[in-house]
Amino acid sequence: MSPLSDRLSLGFSSIGHFYSHFFMLLYPTAVIALQPVFNAPYHELIGLMFLGNLLFGLCAIPAGYLGDRWSATGMMVVFFLGTGSMSILTGFATSLFQIAAGLTAIGFFAAIYHPVGIAWVVRHVTNRGKALGINGVFGSLGVGSAPLIAALLADLGSWRLAFIIPGIICVLTGLFLTVGVWKGWIERDTRKDAPMASETTRKDMRRGALALAVTVCCSGLIYQATSFALPKLFEDRLGSGGGLVGIGLLVSAIYFCSGGAQIAGGWLADKFNKKRVYVTAWVLQVPLLVIVASLHGWLLFPVAVCMVLSNTIAVPTENALFARFTPPAWRGTAFGVKFLLTLGVSAGAVPLLAWVYSVTGDFQWLFLILGALAVTALAAAALLPTEDAPNAPELAAEPAE
Repeated sequence: MSPLSDRLSLGFSSIGHFYSHFFMLLYPTAVIALQPVFNAPYHELIGLMFLGNLLFGLCAIPAGYLGDRWSATGMMVVFFLGTGSMSILTGFATSLFQIAAGLTAIGFFAAIYHPVGIAWVVRHVTNRGKALGINGVFGSLGVGSAPLIAALLADLGSWRLAFIIPGIICVLTGLFLTVGVWKGWIERDTRKDAPMASETTRKDMRRGALALAVTVCCSGLIYQATSFALPKLFEDRLGSGGGLVGIGLLVSAIYFCSGGAQIAGGWLADKFNKKRVYVTAWVLQVPLLVIVASLHGWLLFPVAVCMVLSNTIAVPTENALFARFTPPAWRGTAFGVKFLLTLGVSAGAVPLLAWVYSVTGDFQWLFLILGALAVTALAAAALLPTEDAPNAPELAAEPAE
């Protein structure tokens, strides 16, 4: 593998991770600008993204299968071109049905990244740990940038620009990747040796896998629900004196911080007992979610920061534990299932958010429900096998699911 191919593969994969989260989180902020345009209530408009979020999870396994059987590089090109094109079309929508169709198509193509892009890094980059860490930070940057950029473009022009301009840039990225592969700057798909087998017993694998199946579902749903709800939560409880851009800045600041939290989480996973780190993260989440449920005023912002960080700091440890309790020969498939669970179940955040807001006109009960999910995850995490396997393979931070 040439150094140039190494750098370009990591670069395009990291940009792809940024886009995968960025395009999925444009709408929760842009939707605020849609309310006066379409004269529709918030709970109805936010529900338009449900199918897109569902496909973002459900299509993970077939996308990964095509990446393995056909071409991971080819699937990355499809990801960039498809996601960008669908975003552009969404920007030209003239009805709620067309917006829903566009968001659904974005979710369909964005689903390619997680099962294909992470494996693409492993296959094309020599220093895997460092590469996956850098790649993970870009995912968090995508989450953090979406509210701010959507708000800026909506305020400066219209909600349409929030989809059209990023879509054009994404398509151009796909064209650049195509040229890089055609010119030979990026080497075509390769296969690397499988990691060393874990010494974890079959009994511990089954126990660990079942416990993590519960925690990753809860974690994904909590992460998605909070990221979707924060723009509207800040508008309702902090006021909109700074306009949509002010709200976008606050939300973006939180998710920019989460990138650093993942680096810290990776350090904790390397230095301390992984189960203890993971359980501690869940212990912190429970009271923070409950406090946010009823908090008003500017104290809400720092508490919301801590709430999101307590969720994202656990991700590197979660991935390391997932690797430990997965048979090495099936690790790729297992991570495809993980993304399916995390992203598919988290699609339920949209109807949950819409239902709670339509019934109560606030998000208090949403965060209380999320607090209950955190308690469930804490109980499951406590059931993980205690001792770390001495030779279990590790994975670096892989964020923002």
